[in-house]
Amino acid sequence: MPPDAPAAGEAAPIVSCRGVVKRYRMGAIEAPALNGVDLDIAAGDFATLAGPSGSGKTTLLNMIGGLDHPTAGEVIVDGVRLGGLDKDALTDLRLRKIGFVFQAYNLIPVLSAVENVEFVLQLQGVDAAERRRRAVAALKDVGLEGFENRRPAYMSGGQQQRVAVARALVAKPAIVLADEPTANLDSKTAEDLVALMARLNHEAGVTFLIGTHDARVIARTRRHIEMTDGRITADERRAAAFA
Repeated sequence: MPPDAPAAGEAAPIVSCRGVVKRYRMGAIEAPALNGVDLDIAAGDFATLAGPSGSGKTTLLNMIGGLDHPTAGEVIVDGVRLGGLDKDALTDLRLRKIGFVFQAYNLIPVLSAVENVEFVLQLQGVDAAERRRRAVAALKDVGLEGFENRRPAYMSGGQQQRVAVARALVAKPAIVLADEPTANLDSKTAEDLVALMARLNHEAGVTFLIGTHDARVIARTRRHIEMTDGRITADERRAAAFA
């Protein structure tokens, strides 16, 4: 049953999925990945999306991020129906409304940390002085003050992932989507990254939806969504520690 619509005077969700179905065709066979997903993500949510391999969580993140298209159903991000957008409009929506943090960092090797963070703002047409100011501030927010001029090859995995978080945040998106952001990190670095995201959510109100298997991430979030066989099978809200 779809989630209820917002009550009068209540803010609309940042993300709404309604009846989202995704089937991949492999020759004559159709493989279902999502089977009628209904989901709302509210502004300020700090949520994990978990499930076994093949449960559909990465596919759902890709639908919300506009990186793939549903076979049926609709996805709405910050009031915009993704299904009604052409390629250019969808690219612009991703640029302005969605921040991405990937397992593999996806930094540009020839650019410094500050240039990697600036890149999103450059695509938005922000002038050079303003984008440098905002990029430096974003790196400071993630604990990388003094690392502005380092290239990815001269940074640890944890530092690179912090650059990726700064890049995701610098354009002030409506939501940050993170797919297994701690998967390539050692235990201490992963815990530090989780604490950073929790602080950004708690202090700055950043909305996160995090696809993960990591129990440390799940333990810190205020909402936990479980998927099995392309369906949401649990959606739990709880208190979370920010210390």
